[in-house]
Amino acid sequence: MPVWMAYGAKWGGILALIALIVTLVEALIGLVGIVAFAVKAIVVIAFVGVFAIVAYLAFKAWRDKDK
Repeated sequence: MPVWMAYGAKWGGILALIALIVTLVEALIGLVGIVAFAVKAIVVIAFVGVFAIVAYLAFKAWRDKDK
């Protein structure tokens, strides 16, 4: 095996590992972004739900007070 092929195989393997690690980190960053969006959506939905329940209870109390 020529010397340049040995060096190419060695450095090519290292570069391939670095590329795989970079790709994995990018995928993890994307996953964290998706999870963060999901948590934000759940918080917004919970807030809207609580607001709707409070509005319903206030309307019910106002309606019962008129009776």
